[in-house]
Amino acid sequence: MAEKAAAPPPSKPLTVQEWETLIDDFQNGVHLKWNSLDPLFDLLLPSLLRKDFPLSLKLQLLIFLDEFSLSFFSNHHQLHRLVDALRTVVHAPPDVAASTFKDQFMVSATSILICASEEIAVEAQTENILVELLLTVINRPNYGSDRHTRGIACECLRELERWKPGLLSDVVGHLWSLCQNERTHASQCYLLLFTSVIHSIVARKLSVSILNTSVPIVPFNAPQCVTDSGSGSGSGSDLGSGLNVKELRRAMAFLLEWPQVMTPCGMMEFVSMIIPVAVALELQPSMLKVQFFGMIHSYDPILCHVVLSMYLRFSDAFDGQEGEVSRRLLLISREAQHYLVFRLLAMHWLLGFNRLVFEKAKPSLVLCSTFYPALFDPLALKALKLDLLVFCSCVLRLKGDSDELVDPVKLFEDGLVCVSSFKWLPPGSTETAVAFRTFHKFLIASSSHSDDDPSTTRNLLDSMIFRTLQGLLVNLMLESRRLVPVVVAFVDRLLSCQKHSWLGECLLQKFDEHLLPKVRMDYKLVYCFPIFDRIAENQTIPPRGLLELLTNFMIFLVEKHGPDTGMKSWSQGSRALGICRTMLMHHHSSRLFLRLSHLLAFTCLYFPDLEVRDNSRIYLRMLVCIPGKKLRDILNLGDMILGISPSSHPTSFFNVQSPRPSQKFKTFKNLSSCIHLERFVPLLVKQFWSMSLSNLVRSNSKPAYLEGIRDLDPPVEEKELSDSSDAQIIPETGRINQPQEPLRVMDSKVAEILNTLRKYFSCVPDFRYMPGLKVRISCSLRFESSSFNRMLGIDKTATSLEEIDALPAIYATVLKFSSSAPYGSIPSYRIPFLLGEPHNKDPASQNASLSIVPVGVENDSREEEKYRATVVIDLEPREPTPGIVDVHIETNAENGQIIQGQLQGITVGIEDMFLKAIVPSDIPEDEIPRYNFDLFNTLWEACGSSSSTGRETFQLKGGKGIAAISGTQSVKLLDVPATSLIQATERHLARFVVGVSGEPLIDAIWEGGIIQNVILEDASPDATSATNHDTAPLCLTYNDEGYEKGAISNSRKRNLGCLHVLIFLPPRFHLLFQMEVGDVSTLVRIRTDHWPSLAYIDDYLEALYLS
Repeated sequence: MAEKAAAPPPSKPLTVQEWETLIDDFQNGVHLKWNSLDPLFDLLLPSLLRKDFPLSLKLQLLIFLDEFSLSFFSNHHQLHRLVDALRTVVHAPPDVAASTFKDQFMVSATSILICASEEIAVEAQTENILVELLLTVINRPNYGSDRHTRGIACECLRELERWKPGLLSDVVGHLWSLCQNERTHASQCYLLLFTSVIHSIVARKLSVSILNTSVPIVPFNAPQCVTDSGSGSGSGSDLGSGLNVKELRRAMAFLLEWPQVMTPCGMMEFVSMIIPVAVALELQPSMLKVQFFGMIHSYDPILCHVVLSMYLRFSDAFDGQEGEVSRRLLLISREAQHYLVFRLLAMHWLLGFNRLVFEKAKPSLVLCSTFYPALFDPLALKALKLDLLVFCSCVLRLKGDSDELVDPVKLFEDGLVCVSSFKWLPPGSTETAVAFRTFHKFLIASSSHSDDDPSTTRNLLDSMIFRTLQGLLVNLMLESRRLVPVVVAFVDRLLSCQKHSWLGECLLQKFDEHLLPKVRMDYKLVYCFPIFDRIAENQTIPPRGLLELLTNFMIFLVEKHGPDTGMKSWSQGSRALGICRTMLMHHHSSRLFLRLSHLLAFTCLYFPDLEVRDNSRIYLRMLVCIPGKKLRDILNLGDMILGISPSSHPTSFFNVQSPRPSQKFKTFKNLSSCIHLERFVPLLVKQFWSMSLSNLVRSNSKPAYLEGIRDLDPPVEEKELSDSSDAQIIPETGRINQPQEPLRVMDSKVAEILNTLRKYFSCVPDFRYMPGLKVRISCSLRFESSSFNRMLGIDKTATSLEEIDALPAIYATVLKFSSSAPYGSIPSYRIPFLLGEPHNKDPASQNASLSIVPVGVENDSREEEKYRATVVIDLEPREPTPGIVDVHIETNAENGQIIQGQLQGITVGIEDMFLKAIVPSDIPEDEIPRYNFDLFNTLWEACGSSSSTGRETFQLKGGKGIAAISGTQSVKLLDVPATSLIQATERHLARFVVGVSGEPLIDAIWEGGIIQNVILEDASPDATSATNHDTAPLCLTYNDEGYEKGAISNSRKRNLGCLHVLIFLPPRFHLLFQMEVGDVSTLVRIRTDHWPSLAYIDDYLEALYLS
């Protein structure tokens, strides 16, 4: 009554659909919504006994109850109610449907009782009731209709016996009697139950009589040894004293007569319990051998496993029969009709079996030859047989003092025959994996990964296997280059092992000695680049051989490059540079410098691909300028930045993926105080003003010089002018209302001048429709280490700054240029890296280093050049005028901080606009001096005041634009000796001189040897005329005719000759000098078709000759 009050029945039972939903929710982890119900156990147990529930649901409820038993059972009363429910089911009238439910109920109840005992205390009464129910079920031998139920009950009793050993020891006599009487298929279950009880009796040394049946089987009471846990009856103090050996041996004899009725699985369980009993009873192993050894010839793997288990325990009893076992296992592995799993299992057994056999005997040639894989064996079987050969090879190394032993190298070579197809199969094939797995096992077979292993790497290196293997790998890479990645993976596996890394390094050294000299120089050499990368990474291998090979490969790529090469040159050249990068990262620069610099220099000069040339140029600059530690830091920059994974491209300089995470720019206002951008060639005239009238003219009547380039006869309303060309592109609006000019009659001289100008201007590009002429200004970028560190807040002493590794550096510098002058769009300039200048304690020397030194002076030492980067500013002038280029810098510090700011601007002078005149492509090289001289005379005539070209226009290159010449002229007297003038001209204007006249001047120019390839006119000057003008005062004449005739007197004592200078001013203008050189002064006649440039020429000539 108390139990019923403790667990009242639920008021509302669940339906079938609700139970199915509840089971699904519990299995999916959603069971909170069912917590509001009554205890689920109180709902579930009555549902199991309901007749209107389908059998399938009842089975699901039992399994559900078993699976979540720890959640449902919280006290022993619930277990007792479960056993009572089982009693109701067991004693119910039998039918076909109920037998399955009864079997599952017994299994679930047994499982729940055993599992719940770990959390709650199970009453002895509950256990006894359950055991009694199960014994009642099995106590009906030979009852055929419920033999399956009786077998299930036997299995449940076996689990209870395993749970509490000795639980059924008092009824063991009844169990023996049931075993003798049972003749149905359930006999195996009875025998295993009886064997389990015997095993428990022997294990616990229980003093019971297995022939005594005086204790009734029902009702059941647990024996004293189980209930009294404190009696110590199962302890080891009375070892062997309580066993009834005679009766136990009699029971063993009975059990050994019944193996034929057992299935293979039952036999395995049976033998696992019989062996410890036989050992405890000191039975002769031959009894078991006679009874069970014949199962080795069966075709069931479980029975073979039983025999091998007995051999492992009683190896002495099987002495002399090792060969029979080995032959049987080999036969199983060779018979193709067996399942592959069985054949593989036989090889595993054979491998373990031979470990035992070879401890007693040495392997012979006949025995080892039986292990060779067959040609048509499955690949998995071949792998296991090769493992067996590896084991034999290891034994041969350990027992190498016998003349009858087999050479391990022979085992290695003969065993690989079965997988020799890997040489022509794809590198990712399974055969290749098996072959290289065998290589690895043969190589390290006698060396384990244990620290206690006495074998050393030196012993492995001296072994014949290592020598054979390294030769085999070299031949493989030479004959089948597709296998190079597999060889690389093989070497990487050795290098990654702490104990066998020396093996990998020695293999790489052998490859460097034997592989590099033998490779063929062709496009397929790129297949060997992965192994070259590993050689380059290894610091113990001298880089000489690899650098020589890469140099020859670059020469090969240059020689073989052609129109059909495609992307091969770029791809393979880039990968070769990737190997050079690897060597820069892992070797000292001094070890690489000579040969690597030759390789990179050759690539810079001759390689056909522009990207490869640029990359090699950067590598060469890094090798020359950056010290080793700093260089490795730069190349490894991507690994030092947190969160940025390395790039897979082999030629990536900084090994950083793009795009990078966004970072905030830090702007420094005083950045120009530590980072300096300076011109290589200082300006003669430090011009701080410029005159550009193009934006000041607002009238319809434009000056002639502004009417420079216009389209060829387009309608005025259809012209579209760009913002960047307003200064030069002016529509011809001034001629709209003018009457048509009458036809002019020209002589042959004028026609020749016009033809020369037309041909010349047809080579001048129209910057509106095509790239214009470039003006390049070379500068150097440097920064002071101490000032830079102070700006970033880095505290470093002077001593550390003197060490080159401690110098700061900037990376990925971008210089952006802009100007208010008409220079067009100025491209940015990028500098990969730059080292800071070391700290200089001497202020005088520091100031000297900051002074501007002309090109050619030896004050700039090579030591200083490594701290400077060359910067080229490309201008495309729309008008030849001076100006200032503003410079903005963005760069990265070593700590990853992004820096930006404004630098000191670069001044552009009028001399930066000086270019050589354009020469048409059809002019032969030996006729260029004459062409330039004739062009000078033509332009001199066209720019004169009495020019007969009139309003003639000339078509520019591209056929869309036309230009006209509107010249002007000036004169400048220079009081400078002839010697100084000639030296200044040779230094600054030599490339613009197109003609020299006068024998004295020609002799002086010839002695200098700088001005060459010009027209020399030997006409002697008029000495008398020069003498007559010596005494006359200097006067300026405003009459054009007198000026044209040269009637200007000066203080020159003697006229040495005349220099003709032709200068092109982009985009299409010209500057002409005719220098009448005297002993103490020179008269410079100037003509130009761009009159605003005259404003700067006076200062330029004074700075050039008078400073």
